[in-house]
Amino acid sequence: MGQWWERNILEPGKLPLLLALAAFVITFAVTRVITRLIRAGRGPFGNVKAGGLHIHHVVPGVVLTVVGGFGAVAADRHGAGGAVAAVVFGMGAGLVLDEFALILHLDDVYWSEEGRKSVEVVVLTAALVGLLLAGFAPFGVNDMTQEELQDRGGVIATIAVNFLFSLVCLGKGKARLAVFGVVVPLIALLGAVRLARPGSPWARRCYRRRPRARARSVLRAYRHDRRWSGPRRAVQDWIGGKPDPRPVRVSGDR
Repeated sequence: MGQWWERNILEPGKLPLLLALAAFVITFAVTRVITRLIRAGRGPFGNVKAGGLHIHHVVPGVVLTVVGGFGAVAADRHGAGGAVAAVVFGMGAGLVLDEFALILHLDDVYWSEEGRKSVEVVVLTAALVGLLLAGFAPFGVNDMTQEELQDRGGVIATIAVNFLFSLVCLGKGKARLAVFGVVVPLIALLGAVRLARPGSPWARRCYRRRPRARARSVLRAYRHDRRWSGPRRAVQDWIGGKPDPRPVRVSGDR
Protein backbone atom coordinates (compact mmCIF):
# COMPACT_ATOMS: atom_id res chain seq x y z
CA MET A 1 0.00 0.00 0.00
CA GLY A 2 2.84 2.37 0.86
CA GLN A 3 4.57 1.78 -2.49
CA TRP A 4 1.30 2.31 -4.38
CA TRP A 5 0.71 5.57 -2.50
CA GLU A 6 4.24 6.77 -3.23
CA ARG A 7 4.20 5.76 -6.89
CA ASN A 8 0.66 6.83 -7.85
CA ILE A 9 -0.10 9.78 -5.56
CA LEU A 10 3.01 11.43 -4.14
CA GLU A 11 5.49 11.13 -7.01
CA PRO A 12 3.10 12.39 -9.74
CA GLY A 13 2.09 15.25 -7.42
CA LYS A 14 -1.55 14.16 -7.21
CA LEU A 15 -1.92 14.64 -3.45
CA PRO A 16 -3.47 18.14 -3.84
CA LEU A 17 -5.97 16.76 -6.36
CA LEU A 18 -6.90 13.93 -3.98
CA LEU A 19 -7.30 16.35 -1.08
CA ALA A 20 -9.40 18.70 -3.20
CA LEU A 21 -11.68 15.84 -4.27
CA ALA A 22 -12.06 14.59 -0.69
CA ALA A 23 -12.82 18.10 0.58
CA PHE A 24 -15.27 18.63 -2.28
CA VAL A 25 -17.25 15.44 -1.60
CA ILE A 26 -17.22 15.81 2.20
CA THR A 27 -18.29 19.47 2.03
CA PHE A 28 -21.15 18.65 -0.33
CA ALA A 29 -22.30 15.74 1.85
CA VAL A 30 -22.16 17.78 5.08
CA THR A 31 -23.93 20.71 3.43
CA ARG A 32 -26.74 18.50 2.18
CA VAL A 33 -27.18 16.93 5.61
CA ILE A 34 -27.39 20.35 7.25
CA THR A 35 -29.81 21.77 4.68
CA ARG A 36 -32.04 18.73 4.99
CA LEU A 37 -32.07 19.13 8.78
CA ILE A 38 -32.97 22.81 8.37
CA ARG A 39 -35.73 21.87 5.96
CA ALA A 40 -37.11 19.32 8.44
CA GLY A 41 -36.84 21.78 11.35
CA ARG A 42 -34.49 19.52 13.27
CA GLY A 43 -31.20 20.22 14.99
CA PRO A 44 -29.56 23.51 15.99
CA PHE A 45 -29.00 24.69 12.42
CA GLY A 46 -30.71 27.56 10.64
CA ASN A 47 -30.43 29.79 7.61
CA VAL A 48 -27.75 32.46 7.75
CA LYS A 49 -29.23 35.95 7.52
CA ALA A 50 -27.76 39.45 7.64
CA GLY A 51 -30.15 42.36 7.94
CA GLY A 52 -33.04 40.21 6.75
CA LEU A 53 -31.06 39.00 3.73
CA HIS A 54 -30.68 35.24 3.30
CA ILE A 55 -27.01 34.49 2.68
CA HIS A 56 -26.82 31.41 0.46
CA HIS A 57 -23.85 29.13 1.01
CA VAL A 58 -22.72 29.78 -2.54
CA VAL A 59 -21.38 33.13 -1.23
CA PRO A 60 -18.77 31.69 1.17
CA GLY A 61 -18.20 29.02 -1.46
CA VAL A 62 -17.12 31.63 -4.00
CA VAL A 63 -14.78 33.21 -1.43
CA LEU A 64 -13.18 29.87 -0.56
CA THR A 65 -12.85 28.93 -4.23
CA VAL A 66 -11.09 32.19 -5.06
CA VAL A 67 -8.77 31.95 -2.06
CA GLY A 68 -7.99 28.29 -2.68
CA GLY A 69 -7.51 28.77 -6.42
CA PHE A 70 -5.07 31.64 -6.11
CA GLY A 71 -3.36 29.87 -3.23
CA ALA A 72 -2.89 26.74 -5.33
CA VAL A 73 -1.38 28.79 -8.17
CA ALA A 74 1.05 30.51 -5.82
CA ALA A 75 1.99 27.41 -3.79
CA ASP A 76 4.23 24.46 -4.55
CA ARG A 77 2.02 21.46 -5.31
CA HIS A 78 4.44 19.19 -3.42
CA GLY A 79 4.46 21.40 -0.31
CA ALA A 80 2.09 21.95 2.60
CA GLY A 81 0.82 25.21 1.10
CA GLY A 82 -0.46 23.45 -1.99
CA ALA A 83 -2.23 20.84 0.12
CA VAL A 84 -3.96 23.49 2.24
CA ALA A 85 -4.96 25.48 -0.84
CA ALA A 86 -6.37 22.32 -2.44
CA VAL A 87 -8.54 21.61 0.61
CA VAL A 88 -9.81 25.20 0.69
CA PHE A 89 -10.55 25.08 -3.05
CA GLY A 90 -12.37 21.75 -2.72
CA MET A 91 -14.53 23.08 0.11
CA GLY A 92 -15.42 26.17 -1.89
CA ALA A 93 -16.21 24.17 -5.02
CA GLY A 94 -18.47 21.88 -2.99
CA LEU A 95 -20.46 24.84 -1.65
CA VAL A 96 -20.69 26.53 -5.05
CA LEU A 97 -21.76 23.50 -7.05
CA ASP A 98 -24.28 22.51 -4.38
CA GLU A 99 -26.13 25.64 -5.51
CA PHE A 100 -25.30 25.33 -9.18
CA ALA A 101 -29.02 25.39 -10.05
CA LEU A 102 -29.41 28.73 -8.25
CA ILE A 103 -26.60 30.21 -10.36
CA LEU A 104 -28.06 28.71 -13.56
CA HIS A 105 -31.63 29.91 -12.99
CA LEU A 106 -30.81 33.02 -10.93
CA ASP A 107 -33.53 31.88 -8.56
CA ASP A 108 -33.76 29.92 -5.31
CA VAL A 109 -34.67 26.54 -6.80
CA TYR A 110 -32.75 24.46 -4.24
CA TRP A 111 -35.69 22.22 -3.32
CA SER A 112 -37.43 22.24 -6.69
CA GLU A 113 -37.20 19.95 -9.70
CA GLU A 114 -34.73 22.38 -11.25
CA GLY A 115 -32.56 21.98 -8.16
CA ARG A 116 -31.74 18.42 -9.22
CA LYS A 117 -29.21 19.90 -11.64
CA SER A 118 -26.97 20.71 -8.68
CA VAL A 119 -26.80 17.05 -7.68
CA GLU A 120 -26.11 16.01 -11.28
CA VAL A 121 -23.28 18.52 -11.62
CA VAL A 122 -21.71 17.50 -8.31
CA VAL A 123 -21.79 13.79 -9.19
CA LEU A 124 -20.45 14.52 -12.67
CA THR A 125 -17.63 16.68 -11.29
CA ALA A 126 -16.62 14.10 -8.68
CA ALA A 127 -16.58 11.36 -11.33
CA LEU A 128 -14.44 13.40 -13.73
CA VAL A 129 -11.95 14.36 -11.02
CA GLY A 130 -11.83 10.71 -9.99
CA LEU A 131 -10.94 9.73 -13.55
CA LEU A 132 -8.16 12.34 -13.64
CA LEU A 133 -6.91 11.06 -10.31
CA ALA A 134 -6.87 7.52 -11.68
CA GLY A 135 -4.54 8.60 -14.47
CA PHE A 136 -6.85 9.52 -17.34
CA ALA A 137 -5.91 12.60 -19.35
CA PRO A 138 -8.27 14.71 -21.48
CA PHE A 139 -8.73 13.67 -25.12
CA GLY A 140 -6.95 10.34 -24.70
CA VAL A 141 -3.42 11.71 -24.49
CA ASN A 142 -2.72 9.24 -21.67
CA ASP A 143 -2.97 6.39 -24.21
CA MET A 144 -0.01 7.68 -26.21
CA THR A 145 3.59 6.55 -25.72
CA GLN A 146 6.46 8.92 -25.02
CA GLU A 147 7.56 8.68 -28.66
CA GLU A 148 4.07 9.57 -29.84
CA LEU A 149 3.88 12.47 -27.40
CA GLN A 150 7.05 13.92 -28.90
CA ASP A 151 5.34 14.04 -32.29
CA ARG A 152 3.38 17.28 -32.03
CA GLY A 153 1.38 16.53 -35.15
CA GLY A 154 0.18 13.22 -33.74
CA VAL A 155 -0.78 14.80 -30.43
CA ILE A 156 -2.70 17.60 -32.12
CA ALA A 157 -4.47 15.13 -34.42
CA THR A 158 -5.46 12.92 -31.47
CA ILE A 159 -6.84 15.87 -29.53
CA ALA A 160 -8.68 17.21 -32.59
CA VAL A 161 -10.34 13.89 -33.41
CA ASN A 162 -11.42 13.22 -29.82
CA PHE A 163 -12.65 16.79 -29.47
CA LEU A 164 -14.69 16.31 -32.66
CA PHE A 165 -16.29 13.16 -31.22
CA SER A 166 -17.23 15.05 -28.05
CA LEU A 167 -18.61 17.94 -30.10
CA VAL A 168 -20.75 15.62 -32.22
CA CYS A 169 -21.94 13.87 -29.08
CA LEU A 170 -22.93 17.23 -27.59
CA GLY A 171 -24.73 18.21 -30.79
CA LYS A 172 -26.74 14.99 -30.57
CA GLY A 173 -28.08 16.05 -27.17
CA LYS A 174 -25.91 13.72 -25.08
CA ALA A 175 -24.20 16.18 -22.76
CA ARG A 176 -23.12 13.64 -20.14
CA LEU A 177 -21.46 11.38 -22.70
CA ALA A 178 -19.81 14.41 -24.29
CA VAL A 179 -18.30 15.53 -20.98
CA PHE A 180 -17.06 12.07 -20.04
CA GLY A 181 -15.86 11.61 -23.60
CA VAL A 182 -13.38 14.43 -23.12
CA VAL A 183 -11.56 12.19 -20.63
CA VAL A 184 -12.45 8.77 -22.07
CA PRO A 185 -12.62 9.13 -25.87
CA LEU A 186 -14.40 5.82 -26.53
CA ILE A 187 -17.42 7.11 -24.63
CA ALA A 188 -17.71 10.11 -26.96
CA LEU A 189 -17.28 7.83 -29.97
CA LEU A 190 -20.15 5.66 -28.73
CA GLY A 191 -22.41 8.68 -28.36
CA ALA A 192 -21.32 10.14 -31.69
CA VAL A 193 -22.25 7.11 -33.79
CA ARG A 194 -25.63 6.51 -32.18
CA LEU A 195 -28.91 8.23 -32.98
CA ALA A 196 -29.35 11.79 -31.75
CA ARG A 197 -31.93 12.63 -29.12
CA PRO A 198 -35.10 14.29 -30.46
CA GLY A 199 -34.96 18.06 -30.21
CA SER A 200 -31.17 18.17 -30.34
CA PRO A 201 -29.45 20.41 -32.92
CA TRP A 202 -28.31 17.32 -34.83
CA ALA A 203 -31.83 15.87 -34.97
CA ARG A 204 -33.39 19.16 -36.06
CA ARG A 205 -30.90 19.55 -38.89
CA CYS A 206 -30.24 16.00 -40.07
CA TYR A 207 -33.55 14.23 -39.37
CA ARG A 208 -35.81 16.89 -40.86
CA ARG A 209 -36.26 14.94 -44.10
CA ARG A 210 -35.72 11.49 -42.58
CA PRO A 211 -38.99 10.52 -40.90
CA ARG A 212 -37.82 6.98 -40.13
CA ALA A 213 -34.68 8.20 -38.37
CA ARG A 214 -36.74 10.80 -36.50
CA ALA A 215 -39.24 8.16 -35.37
CA ARG A 216 -36.44 5.80 -34.27
CA SER A 217 -34.83 8.65 -32.34
CA VAL A 218 -38.06 9.42 -30.48
CA LEU A 219 -38.69 5.74 -29.71
CA ARG A 220 -35.14 5.12 -28.47
CA ALA A 221 -35.21 8.24 -26.26
CA TYR A 222 -38.58 7.18 -24.84
CA ARG A 223 -37.33 3.69 -24.00
CA HIS A 224 -34.11 5.03 -22.48
CA ASP A 225 -35.89 7.60 -20.32
CA ARG A 226 -38.52 5.10 -19.20
CA ARG A 227 -35.80 2.66 -18.16
CA TRP A 228 -33.42 5.03 -16.41
CA SER A 229 -35.40 8.07 -15.23
CA GLY A 230 -36.82 6.22 -12.22
CA PRO A 231 -33.51 4.88 -10.87
CA ARG A 232 -31.79 8.21 -11.61
CA ARG A 233 -34.44 10.14 -9.68
CA ALA A 234 -34.20 7.69 -6.78
CA VAL A 235 -30.42 8.19 -6.57
CA GLN A 236 -30.81 11.97 -6.78
CA ASP A 237 -33.44 11.91 -4.01
CA TRP A 238 -31.17 9.79 -1.84
CA ILE A 239 -28.22 12.12 -2.34
CA GLY A 240 -29.88 15.51 -2.33
CA GLY A 241 -33.33 14.98 -0.86
CA LYS A 242 -36.73 14.93 -2.54
CA PRO A 243 -37.79 18.19 -4.20
CA ASP A 244 -40.91 20.02 -3.12
CA PRO A 245 -44.02 18.98 -5.03
CA ARG A 246 -45.00 21.34 -7.80
CA PRO A 247 -47.96 23.52 -6.91
CA VAL A 248 -51.23 22.43 -8.49
CA ARG A 249 -52.51 25.05 -10.90
CA VAL A 250 -56.08 26.05 -10.28
CA SER A 251 -58.35 26.59 -13.27
CA GLY A 252 -58.06 30.19 -14.40
CA ASP A 253 -54.68 30.67 -12.70
CA ARG A 254 -52.21 32.60 -14.81
